[in-house]
Amino acid sequence: MREVLDAAVVQQWCRLAADALGRTRAEIDALNVFPVPDADTGTNLHITVLAGAEAVAGLPDDAGAGATWAALAQGALLGARGNSGIIVSQMFRGLAEVLGGRDEPPGGTALRAALAHAAAMARAAVAQPVEGTILSVLDAAAAAPAGRTTALAEVARGAAERARAALDRTTDQLEVLAGNGVVDAGGAGLCVVLDALAAVITEVYPDRYLVPGRIGGARPPASAPAGGRYEVMYLIDAADDTMPRLRAALGGLGDSLVVVGGDGLWNVHVHADDAGAAIEAGIAAGRPHRIRVTYLPADRRSAAAADGAAPADRAARGVVAVTSGAGLAALLEDAGARVVIREPGGDPPPIAVLLDRILEAGQEVAILPNDSDMIPLAEATAAMAREHGVRVAVVPTEASVQGLSALAVHDPVRRFDEDVSGMTHASAATRHARLEVTPAEILGRIAGEVCVRGTDLAEVARQVVDRMLSGGGEIVTLVPGAGAGAGAGAGGGDLCAMLEERVRVAHPDAVVVRYDGGQDRYPLLVGVE
Repeated sequence: MREVLDAAVVQQWCRLAADALGRTRAEIDALNVFPVPDADTGTNLHITVLAGAEAVAGLPDDAGAGATWAALAQGALLGARGNSGIIVSQMFRGLAEVLGGRDEPPGGTALRAALAHAAAMARAAVAQPVEGTILSVLDAAAAAPAGRTTALAEVARGAAERARAALDRTTDQLEVLAGNGVVDAGGAGLCVVLDALAAVITEVYPDRYLVPGRIGGARPPASAPAGGRYEVMYLIDAADDTMPRLRAALGGLGDSLVVVGGDGLWNVHVHADDAGAAIEAGIAAGRPHRIRVTYLPADRRSAAAADGAAPADRAARGVVAVTSGAGLAALLEDAGARVVIREPGGDPPPIAVLLDRILEAGQEVAILPNDSDMIPLAEATAAMAREHGVRVAVVPTEASVQGLSALAVHDPVRRFDEDVSGMTHASAATRHARLEVTPAEILGRIAGEVCVRGTDLAEVARQVVDRMLSGGGEIVTLVPGAGAGAGAGAGGGDLCAMLEERVRVAHPDAVVVRYDGGQDRYPLLVGVE
């Protein structure tokens, strides 16, 4: 029997909990009816705890308790999946904050305090806590009766027993559980995790970890409360003081909101009708990544899915490109892409529109975002399309000129991976620039960075082209927009004529190609290959 919770105990607990969830996840999935009946709570908890266990396993053999707890919390945060998975990752963080910084290995008193701290942190991370869920089970595990022993084994065993009792009560606390004759799935998974902790400390290992089946006496089946159509999850690098604003923004978009983390790295989970807006809220707060968007079972499916189009009925290979301006759209369509045009003013297209275009495009689809701010949204929509059985890859094009280069090498006959790789390589080999008009000046951006400033459109354009060709180049692509400047002529003719002459004189080895883009955001796009 273990008397202290040292690094070796934590390591063994991680492995055992991950293994136990792996063996019980199907049973836990079968209980999953709240907040949506998507039957993945056990799977999500297994993935979350396994990520923490793998982070701990990657530590050197002499890693101390502090490093071990920190790795568990960080690994679970990075790998957290689903509502319950994020809450469990926050529980690990709470335990780490109390138990990880001690000079001596903690005993029962410290574990009791850590469980209370973890329960409070987990509840605070949920925007609208609901009783009868994993939060209620964790609260009960942490609520040790006064006067009980402080021996580590008794504290761990007592926490597991109280959690089991609380799990049984969840059916009476939440109508949807009673109506379906089940206990809370997240709470059941937490019980498995706490049972594993008690087993490691007491060194009494059960033959199997119990997961309750459906219970008798259930009322007529009930549905979970209606919520958002999409589950949106992402990690976000953001300053801690931006989180209240992000929570408020996401709280206005949906429900089942959980935000956990700290020290500049956060994990976000929300159910929302507008997945794009939920992602954009993250972009406004920091740098979201590892974005996952999943249709929930009660979703309104896209028109393509509603028509019953199976993957076998679709074309074999397709490319979807996002752009602004009728001219650019025509160019991309002529090159073989299905096009989604951005909203007026340059706003991203609705995520449902982009998803429909992907589902129409084929069994294998490459997405060309053609702007850096579209890449996260494209990644999120790709994840949604995969739920429909489509194989999707995002080619990270940051400009329409890069998209044109990618389409130039697109070959629907070769293997999908090779095709995506070829398009990615071709787009990356195309240097890109754009001109932006602000109230005060004209900006010349090369690869997104402001390199030239001025008040004369033609002069800024000249300097941008000269800079781009200073490192060499064979083909210069000019795409004038609707705002190519006063006196530029139809389609930016005067501006492009000036640039063509400049290239002919100063860079005689380069060839100029011009396409009228018609975009309203940028008066000129430039590509150099």
